[in-house]
Amino acid sequence: MQESNQDAVSSHKAGKPKAKNELLEWIKALLIALILVVLIRWLLFKPFVVQGPSMEPTFVSNQKLIVNEILYDIRKPERGEVIVFHVPSEGRDFIKRVIAVAGDTVKVEGDQVLVNGKSVEESYIQEAVDAANAEGRLYNPVTNFPNEYVSEDTVPEGHVFVLGDNRSNSTDSRMIGFVPLGDIIGRADVIFWPLKDIGFISQ
Repeated sequence: MQESNQDAVSSHKAGKPKAKNELLEWIKALLIALILVVLIRWLLFKPFVVQGPSMEPTFVSNQKLIVNEILYDIRKPERGEVIVFHVPSEGRDFIKRVIAVAGDTVKVEGDQVLVNGKSVEESYIQEAVDAANAEGRLYNPVTNFPNEYVSEDTVPEGHVFVLGDNRSNSTDSRMIGFVPLGDIIGRADVIFWPLKDIGFISQ
């Protein structure tokens, strides 16, 4: 009986270092995970909150997005992609859609957008355009391009031409001009809030 008690004490003492080691391993794993999350957050991706109606119906105000910050270090933006960029004159970031890239000629007249003389198919706003037209009005009754703000119709090297999906309520390249590649933060890739809207963004 005495020998059995000694075995129990010995086993209890042996269990303490094992439990302590497991705890340390968990702490190390959690710290590594936290560091990775911080690195990914600050170096690769950035959260962005949609403010205002300029990208409706694609996005609505207060939706939260994840912006891919490294994609355009690998390649240049392409037509149709949704980008987030900084506007120094406004002191804030905008979200718009790339319509044309360097060397393209652009013309916006009413609901028709022409790039290099060809009409751009815009499935992302087609339903809204059709609804407006069915009511006998233009989806874009406000600002055409070129205009008094921007008279040049060819996208210069190192720039892109962007439009908001909500054409009648968007400050975009029709007013602020072509966007320098150096001002682009990244591509909007994922909606992560609210939960009902969560999903990848169609480009």
